[in-house]
Amino acid sequence: MFESLTDKFNSVFRSLSGRGRITEANISDAMRDVRKALLEADVNYQVVKAFCKDVTQAALGAEVIKSLHPGQVMVKIVSDELTRLMGPVDTQIYFVSPGPTVIMLAGLQGGGKTTTAAKLAKYLVANGKKPLLVADDLQRPAAIEQLKVLGQQLGIDVYSEDGKDSVKVARNSIRHAKESGHDVVVLDTAGRLHIDEDMMTEIAAVAKAVTPHQIYLVCDSMTGQDAVNSAKEFNERLELDGVILTKLDGDARGGAALSVKAVTGKPIKFIGVGEKLDKIEEFHPDRMASRILGMGDVVTLVEKAQEQFDADEAVKLQKKMAKGSFGFDDFLKQMQAVKKMGGIKDMLKLMPGMGAEMKDLDLDDSEIGQMEAIVHSMTLRERRQPDLIDSSRRRRIASGAGVQPHDVSGLVKTFTRSRDMMKALSGGSFGGLKALFSGGFNMNTIGRMMSQGRKIKQRSRRKRVIRRRGKTERR
Repeated sequence: MFESLTDKFNSVFRSLSGRGRITEANISDAMRDVRKALLEADVNYQVVKAFCKDVTQAALGAEVIKSLHPGQVMVKIVSDELTRLMGPVDTQIYFVSPGPTVIMLAGLQGGGKTTTAAKLAKYLVANGKKPLLVADDLQRPAAIEQLKVLGQQLGIDVYSEDGKDSVKVARNSIRHAKESGHDVVVLDTAGRLHIDEDMMTEIAAVAKAVTPHQIYLVCDSMTGQDAVNSAKEFNERLELDGVILTKLDGDARGGAALSVKAVTGKPIKFIGVGEKLDKIEEFHPDRMASRILGMGDVVTLVEKAQEQFDADEAVKLQKKMAKGSFGFDDFLKQMQAVKKMGGIKDMLKLMPGMGAEMKDLDLDDSEIGQMEAIVHSMTLRERRQPDLIDSSRRRRIASGAGVQPHDVSGLVKTFTRSRDMMKALSGGSFGGLKALFSGGFNMNTIGRMMSQGRKIKQRSRRKRVIRRRGKTERR
């Protein structure tokens, strides 16, 4: 998410880090690069123009603390302006009493609207609601069946009818929700490949018939300014209450996230960060600004960790790492828990300064089953002392697990690298993981982990150089 934009912002900040102070000249140079980076990320031109102007004024008016370098000052200024651009925070869904609260989803075809309806329903269930999904997309043949399948997977009721009258289906679904005790109705309406008058007339008729309490536009973030332009059109016809951005886990350049609030004036409510039905997050501008600038998202990480990990178990794990007794059983247990958080790569990307370390970490969460088979084929001693596993042991383990020896070698390599990374997270003083899982995070902890991350990166680079030299000499 936003890797290209993050790299370009960091390049700008590095160029300022060697300057003695902030001047109008070096601010102008920096803003030229920032403007280029934002335009390449498909951010709306008017938004880019206003953003650069605001950053320049803030930078020139800033009082630079002697202990800070110009680059550090610019990080703070740009972070504040990004937060203001995408904010304020507005993730609240306004429920009515008596219900049901009617939420209508609108958007173009292919934006992930039906899947988002299911994700939103799952989110509502987690917050104590009893939602009813309504299959009111009567234009796309597979939409009704898709919503039924998703509803069945989640154990959430889905209302549908045969026919082509979307207004009738919407009205009847509200009546059904009242009779069956559902307190929220989520309407999945029809989309088109592009905005046209027929589409707008139909969706406006549905909105008029059921007077939804909230109308959210579902936008594909990978379409950049096209998403923003469609949001503007929908807002003029429907009076949107918010936007849900999808596919932010893909190759999103960031244009939609940085532009849609400024162009429509409507808040971003939620973001979709994966294909699974639990991959929806409340949108927090300050956290997103931190991710864009490569500073991680510690608050979100803490929230996810507290949902899946036990604080006492975290302390035990840290003690094992400190004693050097962290073995394959511990590794496998942590992988299973981390998978529930979204995967180790996604988790570590939220750590300050750790995103770059994840690019070449060979760890596929879908291979947890194979990992279990390999670990269970090891002896108890091998699990506790992984360094004992030589070539002959790898062949025996591979035979027992039904895999190839190179699969065992790959797991051992992954374990070693992950152990080093987890050790870096612990901070070497029972500070990192305990603070993470208990919420007691502070800047000293973050700084220590960033330092450890840089050391790991340097060691990995040295090892790669040594391996390349060895191959060259053998040739």
